[in-house]
Amino acid sequence: MIEWILASSSPRRQELLERLPFSFSVEVAQVEETICSSLSPRQNVENLAKQKAEAVARKHPNKWIIGCDTLVALEQHILGKPQDANEARKMLYQLSGKVHSVYTGICIIRAQDSFLKVFSEKTKVHMKQLSEEEVTAYVITGEPLDKAGAYGIQGQGGLYIEGIEGDYYNVMGLPLCRLYKEIMEFYKFY
Repeated sequence: MIEWILASSSPRRQELLERLPFSFSVEVAQVEETICSSLSPRQNVENLAKQKAEAVARKHPNKWIIGCDTLVALEQHILGKPQDANEARKMLYQLSGKVHSVYTGICIIRAQDSFLKVFSEKTKVHMKQLSEEEVTAYVITGEPLDKAGAYGIQGQGGLYIEGIEGDYYNVMGLPLCRLYKEIMEFYKFY
């Protein structure tokens, strides 16, 4: 049986991964989540997912590790998690009435085999024009504070989304369809 470890502290990723037909444990990767301005959003999430997976793989070389990272990009401007309520408010105003992209990078690694696969998904999100009252009320809930781009599509933030192009679960932080497809490939060989 393949032993999987999710290298993430995200409760949303854990909840989503539970939908797949295999068991896993969780270990938080201790890495500095630094965005590199010279890299594209896609390159940044793939790089951070790889760093997280490698950090956990060093402790568990014989297990399969899934590292993930998600960010929001408005054109090429990257929005990570807001540091505080004021930054969340600014991010929401930036996204208001615009189309932005959500990128999630995934790295699957097993150190003992030198196996490494990195991929990413992009979903376009159409946010409605937000009023000052909506932004203030939403930020007060605290929901935006631990999410890339300062909103959660699965929560109250979903009220402000007019549409998406791509994987809904990618916006939550884990592109389930693509991840399932990639994992099922492993079961053919291991």
